[in-house]
Amino acid sequence: MSTIQTGEPFVVFDHVQKSYDGENLVVKDLNLSIGKGEFLTMLGPSGSGKTTCLMMLAGFETATRGQILLNGVNINEMPPHKRGIGMVFQNYALFPHMTVAENLSFPLEVRGMDKAEREEKVTRALDMVQMGKFAARRPGQMSGGQCQRIALARALVFDPELVLMDEPLGALDKQLREHMQYEIKALHDRLGITVVYVTHDQGEALTMSDRVAVFNDGRIQQLAPPDELYERPKNSFVAQFIGENNKLPGTVEALDGDHCTVRLQTGELITATPVNIRHVGQETLVSIRPERVEHKSEMIPAGAYMIDAEVIEVIYMGDIFRTRMRVAGTEDFVMKSRNTMGQTRLAAGQKLKIGWHPADARALDPIE
Repeated sequence: MSTIQTGEPFVVFDHVQKSYDGENLVVKDLNLSIGKGEFLTMLGPSGSGKTTCLMMLAGFETATRGQILLNGVNINEMPPHKRGIGMVFQNYALFPHMTVAENLSFPLEVRGMDKAEREEKVTRALDMVQMGKFAARRPGQMSGGQCQRIALARALVFDPELVLMDEPLGALDKQLREHMQYEIKALHDRLGITVVYVTHDQGEALTMSDRVAVFNDGRIQQLAPPDELYERPKNSFVAQFIGENNKLPGTVEALDGDHCTVRLQTGELITATPVNIRHVGQETLVSIRPERVEHKSEMIPAGAYMIDAEVIEVIYMGDIFRTRMRVAGTEDFVMKSRNTMGQTRLAAGQKLKIGWHPADARALDPIE
């Protein structure tokens, strides 16, 4: 269970901007509050500003404008080592000439802690990540996953209230990466620490986070819990960046509260939920998640919209079939179907009717 505490925010970005050349803003007027005990992920493509925000919070970069507050204190001018923040990097940043125990002991020595207390904290931190028997090894004698556990233990060894993680699992293989996601989340829940996590992997963000801030072009495009981001994206960028998504271009023909009628480029009229649509005649992209598309008549919900489709290819993915189809002039329309007992696989060239509920179609702004 999450341990987010209510009350005053623990971390605050207040109208923060960052420019490296005095003109072009890498981070544009960022306002963000993070609760104590929250696991918040900054998610976005390369160059979106997420890592710069993390580096400003850590103290390795300085904000051009605005304030960054930690527990109510302005830390803009505070050096990194005085912020009391744990940090985990993708490349581990372990000292190769030191043993594991010495790597963990180093930040405690910097803080002037006596030997007995250092040894106790090192032992506790290693046990926390199931690495107690590796205390005498050096980083070069361990695997990538083991090194990442040690890097995590080092970030936690001095009991920080805030831990920053910058693409910490990027160097690991898929299976180990997924295992470490659950380990980090379990540690967060158990310790009640605040975590700010940076990644470009949307699956990772959905798996681990209490909330996700989706960055693009130096701004937060949407800040919400994972399920809300996926189910109710606020614009086309978020819809396409979070999970797989079908996009049908069209024009708004009618707008009535929570419903709008969209004429697709090939002439079909469909109903959708307007999100950031303001007027009739506006161009739109209608967003539909592949798993919300059905082709079996008994599975298509009442009120679903039906449209002609032609199968282009079917890919077997173990737990699902991923079917790419020609729909309303696009050849990139995807339907995902569960691999259930007795499932009949569709075939290339097959023509059929597909459907989705109007509530699962979201009319969004066209991407520039």
